[in-house]
Amino acid sequence: MIKNNLKNYLKSVIYAFGFDVKRFDTATHPLSRKRQLMEKYDINLVLDVGANTGQFAQYLRNDIKYFKKIISFEPLSSAFRMLKENAKGDDMWAVYNYALGDKNETQEINIAGNLASSSLLNMLPLCSKAAPEAQYIGKEFVQIRTLDSIFTDISHGENNLFLKLDVQGFESKVLKGAVNLLQKIDTIQLEMSFVPLYESELLFPAMYKLMKDKGYELVHIEPVFHDRQTGQLLQVDGIFHRL
Repeated sequence: MIKNNLKNYLKSVIYAFGFDVKRFDTATHPLSRKRQLMEKYDINLVLDVGANTGQFAQYLRNDIKYFKKIISFEPLSSAFRMLKENAKGDDMWAVYNYALGDKNETQEINIAGNLASSSLLNMLPLCSKAAPEAQYIGKEFVQIRTLDSIFTDISHGENNLFLKLDVQGFESKVLKGAVNLLQKIDTIQLEMSFVPLYESELLFPAMYKLMKDKGYELVHIEPVFHDRQTGQLLQVDGIFHRL
């Protein structure tokens, strides 16, 4: 009884500071499961689309312990400067300063206050209300390329590809511009919204159907964005694999 009371007291103290410490099950913990999937699928190239300042690539290196090739794409000039600096010294990490979409063109991107929520699409009120720091503060012209048009120039025969899309509602456009390359991509991670956050984005049911129609099955899912006031889950990351 004393031991349990002490344990509960320590938990309450840690929770008060916004932390949690507990043993996790390697079979169910998101970090452990993602590492397991990367190893099982023998991924040798990650296409990091919507890299921002390189958070996902650093997560792969530091937490997943993935040390093979990463190619990151980030259109915003300010975010790209930080991305390029973060990738410095890593010979297996290449960075490119453009967006990916369904056609080769120049287009204006909306710059979010937190940079990470910047999008080629207009933000809807529910998104800015749930994350006020994500409201747009400016615009910038950026280059857009299709994956099909640039892949042969940046790859060197890798065959187990992992495509990660964090493009704020532009996911279906990137996939449309990779019709040919998708035949070589067995694993895709993308954001899926349950409610409209960006104008004209595909919501979870439509995106799930699109991936199923392309021959992929959902193998992993993680919550990524919720309304802090209501607790409503707004967006998840899903990993799809061609089985």
